[in-house]
Amino acid sequence: MERVKFAVIGLGWFGQKHCEVLSDLSHVELYALCTRNESRLKELGERFHVKHLYTDYHQLLNNDEIDAVSVVTMWDQHLQPTLASLEAGKHVFLEKPMASTVADAEKIVAATKKTSKFFMVGHICRFNPRYASAKVAIDEGRIGKIVSIYARRNIPETVGATVLPKIGPIIGDGVHDTDLMLWYTRANIKSVYAQSLSVRNFPHPDLAWTLFRFDSGAIGVCENVWFLPEKTAFQIDERMEIIGTQGSIHIQETHPNFSICDQNGWHSSDTTYWPLLHGVRSGALREELSYFATCILENKKPTIIHPEESLEAVRACLAAEESAKKGQVIVL
Repeated sequence: MERVKFAVIGLGWFGQKHCEVLSDLSHVELYALCTRNESRLKELGERFHVKHLYTDYHQLLNNDEIDAVSVVTMWDQHLQPTLASLEAGKHVFLEKPMASTVADAEKIVAATKKTSKFFMVGHICRFNPRYASAKVAIDEGRIGKIVSIYARRNIPETVGATVLPKIGPIIGDGVHDTDLMLWYTRANIKSVYAQSLSVRNFPHPDLAWTLFRFDSGAIGVCENVWFLPEKTAFQIDERMEIIGTQGSIHIQETHPNFSICDQNGWHSSDTTYWPLLHGVRSGALREELSYFATCILENKKPTIIHPEESLEAVRACLAAEESAKKGQVIVL
């Protein structure tokens, strides 16, 4: 195999980002696309010069030429295409969060154990060089034992309004930092307490704060506000502070590492996750998809993220959502 033949299932905003990356990787051939929206399918098929187009992922999976699939459907529609892809003998890259229920996530983990094909969930922050560097420093013992982690991942109200009908801020964004906390501490979450607030009466709350207690004794706090002012200069306010017994790590992402001031004010665009650089979709998304494709080519199982870790992040975030609804501490 010289190139991995990839298919993308789900062609929304982020499915398109997958196409932009995969179509430009030298060791990947973007071979097939799938969505139920026929006009969208035709549009992206023409844009990326893909001939194998499907409105039914079962038909796509019958194509023996396909080596791997990216599942980029809505989070509550992850289970069936993921199970079907694994059963069809395809390598599977699944966007986060793994699933919308713990039971579905457990089914996916169980399915990965029944196949020799590779599976990875797209926890993109592990491919952010700042978070990856923090992991190295922690594993080297440079800050001692972790006792506290504070994470902030907030977005403007206009962006939140497009997402809140589908998913809430704890599982939608908090899952990133929950995963990082589990990765850094190598501990289990004992209990969770969360509070949320609905401002605009969407199906999901506009903001939430979550408090984790780890069995190592560490405390973690996640701030997820999808209600920053409309004129906020950046699309995401992302920060993390990790305190250890012998030192600390401080991560400041997006703003103010790059800013432009024009006649409409200040703007800070993404320079990390999927920036367009010299006409190429770059950044952490490119790194993680390239990594997964390289694992397939070299027949080396992905090790940067394991299915069981993705499951635990979902379990913790869904427990936080339950805590916010009940106003009670949830013990895991």
